[in-house]
Amino acid sequence: PPPRAAPLLDVLPVRPPAAGDVELRALPGPRADWFAHAALDALFTAPYTVTSDIDRVGMRLDGPELARERRGELPSEGTVTGALQVPPSGQPVLFLADHPLTGGYPVIAVVASADIGRAAQARPGQRLRFRPHPVPTLGRDPR
Repeated sequence: PPPRAAPLLDVLPVRPPAAGDVELRALPGPRADWFAHAALDALFTAPYTVTSDIDRVGMRLDGPELARERRGELPSEGTVTGALQVPPSGQPVLFLADHPLTGGYPVIAVVASADIGRAAQARPGQRLRFRPHPVPTLGRDPR
């Protein structure tokens, strides 16, 4: 039989990645209490530059050191897309789509899921700015 023609595909137009700083909303992470208040202030005020160490797993960032108040390591625990994990270097790693299921470094913050796409499009050398995102609260029980 003759080869079949390739099916026609609809293609969605995609905006090019943003130029300049990329602003990302973030919630305090499950281990934010492991860090000095100055570290949280730095995270939410200073820019962090995307390094060349970036792939679908995550991106290493370079910026002010996020100093821990609590020493030692924690047992491995579950991670999520958008987790900002901080190794002993104090330079955060932002987990993306193919992140590991567990990690052993404290997570200082978690990027809002609606902002992950923008983060994933950031290029090496581009700056990220994290902005505090209010913690969602549940309303009163209607019962």
